[in-house]
Amino acid sequence: MSRDEMVYVAAQMYYLQDETMEAIARRLGVSRSTVSRLIQRARDTGLVHISLQPRTAGADALSRELQEAFGVRAHVVSVREGTAEMQRLEQVAQVAGRLVSSWVEPGTVLGLAWGTTTSAVVGHLTPRRAPGSAVVQLNGAANPVTSGIPYAGSIMTAAAEAYDARVHHFPVPAFFDYAETKAAMWRERSIQRVLAVQKRADIALFGVGALTGPLASHVYSAGYLDPAELADLRAGGVVGDVCTVLLREDGSYDDIALNERATGPTPRELRRLGRRVCVVAGTAKVSPLLGALRTGAVTDLVVDETTARAAIERLHGHHHSARPGWNPFDDAAVRLRSRDRGATPPEDA
Repeated sequence: MSRDEMVYVAAQMYYLQDETMEAIARRLGVSRSTVSRLIQRARDTGLVHISLQPRTAGADALSRELQEAFGVRAHVVSVREGTAEMQRLEQVAQVAGRLVSSWVEPGTVLGLAWGTTTSAVVGHLTPRRAPGSAVVQLNGAANPVTSGIPYAGSIMTAAAEAYDARVHHFPVPAFFDYAETKAAMWRERSIQRVLAVQKRADIALFGVGALTGPLASHVYSAGYLDPAELADLRAGGVVGDVCTVLLREDGSYDDIALNERATGPTPRELRRLGRRVCVVAGTAKVSPLLGALRTGAVTDLVVDETTARAAIERLHGHHHSARPGWNPFDDAAVRLRSRDRGATPPEDA
């Protein structure tokens, strides 16, 4: 690790993760006095003001590889080995919460896709007044088993309270029973009003849902989909979702029938927004993370070091959850084009 990289990691752990100098010294294998000098250098060089700045020349190898492969600004969070999954999420959410707060200004529209990860991030937003700002819900929450609305509503309300912002709820189900019902609802003026606010979002904050894993994503464990639907998704190579829009590891999603009934913004729609912040913790989410990155829907990624390394290893290992008729050369083209920020993958052309 170069000295510039050590300066960044030390500042990140000290200012964003509230780690002690002793803990940082153990992580970097240096003395406490060296850590003090690294933190001082971070302040002297302007890397640290009130909040930690995004990595540039001092980015570590994982951050650089993610940026080169997908054109994202990657904030890789150092988490001690053996850390429990929930604690890992909390540390990543802490960094993400402070970063998002540093980007919110008066008049900012913040779009939130509800979920376990977003809920954790909202819990770490830094309270500040941002006059004229707004928080808008990006995906519906109701489901056939429980309403889901109080869960999503509490996330929106907490975020709005952090900035003294106006909140815009999205009173629709996560998935309609019929695509025709969604089409009809999308013509209603009350729904069009919320959709218009979504399109004006300056920042979109979301996680990725994993179809399988030790910490099941809320959309797959809380009655949003029935067993037959889940079985069909697995058979079709679906690995997870972004904003409850289902996708495969190769980044495809247009031909997944259930997406015609999903209420969240598609990756194509997300790409129209300026800053799209994806927060991920845990190696169970590597496959959906790669799928999300391949769609070009992400501009900023906050991820723990172990998950980032696993994603890079899987990327280099050429592992894919293939859809019927999938061509590895097509996927390579998506990956190459996604290196240019803002590029449109072939399936959206």
